[in-house]
This record gives sequence, C-alpha cells and structure tokens, in this order.
Amino acid sequence: MAKTSTTTQGLRAAIERSGYYPALVAEAVEAAIGGDTIRSYLVHQETTFDANEVRRHVTVLVLTGNRFIVSHTDEQNADTTSPTPYATTSTESVKLGRISSVVVSRVVANPESYTPGTLPREVVLTIGWGAVSRIDLEPAACGDPNCEADHGYTGNSTADDLSLRVSEAGDGPETVRQALAFAQSLSEATADVTR
Repeated sequence: MAKTSTTTQGLRAAIERSGYYPALVAEAVEAAIGGDTIRSYLVHQETTFDANEVRRHVTVLVLTGNRFIVSHTDEQNADTTSPTPYATTSTESVKLGRISSVVVSRVVANPESYTPGTLPREVVLTIGWGAVSRIDLEPAACGDPNCEADHGYTGNSTADDLSLRVSEAGDGPETVRQALAFAQSLSEATADVTR
C-alpha cells in the first residue's frame, strides 16, 4: 500500500499474514480506501470444506474517518465458466451514517465465574446498513386452540448485511481481541455520526 502510517502498515502485514492472495486483496482494499486515513481494521481468513473441496475466503473490514469498507475475496476451482482456478474480490464502501446497527455477541465459558476483561471464547460481529435484510415469517395464530381462521402472517425483519464469527479455538486469541477492538471502534464512530 502506498501510505506509510503505522495503521496502514499493520493492515498490510495482517493481509500478508492471512496468506490468501495478499497482492490481490491489498490492491482491492487500497483502491477502496483511497486517500482516507485508516482508524481501525480487521482481517479474517476462513477455510471451509465443501464435499471434496477446500475453499478459502478472506474478509477485510476497514474503518476510516467517514466510511466503513468491507472486502471479500473467494477462490473458485476451474469450472464451465473458466478453465483455470480464479478468485473473486469485491469491496463495498458504506458511509458511517448509513450503518444502522453494530451487534457484538460474545460467548464465554463458565459465566458464573466470569472475570471482567476475560477474552470471550467466540465473538460474532453483525453489522447492518440496509443493503440486505432477512425476513422470517410464520403463520399468525390467536389464543383459541379451536380457531381455524386465517390470521395472516407474523415475523421479523433483521438487518443482515454482514455477520462475521471469530473464535479463540479456530482463529486464535489475537483475532478475537482484534474483532472486539474493531467492533468498539465502529460502534464509537457510528455514535459520533449521530450526535
């Protein structure tokens, strides 16, 4: 990356440590960041097993002064559209004022003896900005067990633009720490925008 700040160097080092097409990922993220200063970042590499194939995916989250940038890179095996393996990289830039929710779910072992500051076993970070929503519907009912009337449907609409899970066992304690730090930075930045 062209910039030389410590945070930018840390982001580049984290992308390189992920070992997942670092030149490709760094170029896409740098293009999305442009001239903005990086306030916080998180790099998460995930490996999944799909039948007889191993697939890798990397997500890079970057917080700048006025934007939240998310980058995804996936690899694909050769298929009918391409005779050689290929990777797809996408970036999305979201104005901080558009972020409607930052949800941090923490899983802790032995909650009865929890000590403040103890690292959670796992963290799920869910961020919503209105691009993707999930609707869960079910038939509505009344309290009468003998009622056969159609009461329509009831349900929930949930912002579900990004959900990222990190665990101490799978990703290591440092990645869990970074996820919590990024979530706090993003929460603070979105609160600053609404003031």
